Amino acid sequence: MDRPLLSLRSALIFLLALLVGGAASGLTAVAGEGAARSLLAGLAATGLAVPFFNRLIAVEDNPGQSPNIVSTSTVEEKSHG
Repeated sequence: MDRPLLSLRSALIFLLALLVGGAASGLTAVAGEGAARSLLAGLAATGLAVPFFNRLIAVEDNPGQSPNIVSTSTVEEKSHG
C-alpha cells in the first residue's frame, strides 16, 4: 500500500475536531460536571466541529483560484452587456 489511509485535509479536519472535543470535555470537567456529562459535551463538540472545519478548510480543485471567488470584472461585464 503506497497511498495513505486518509488525505492530509481529512487528517487535519479530524485532528482539529478532536482537539475541540478534548477542550470542551476538559472545560466541562473543570466546571464541576461529572465524567459522563463531560464526555457527552466533548463528543457533541467533536461532532459539530467536523462539518465546521470541513467547510472552513477549502478543497483545492484549482490551486490558481479559489472556487468561491468571483472576479469583479466578470460581474461588471455581465451587468453591462
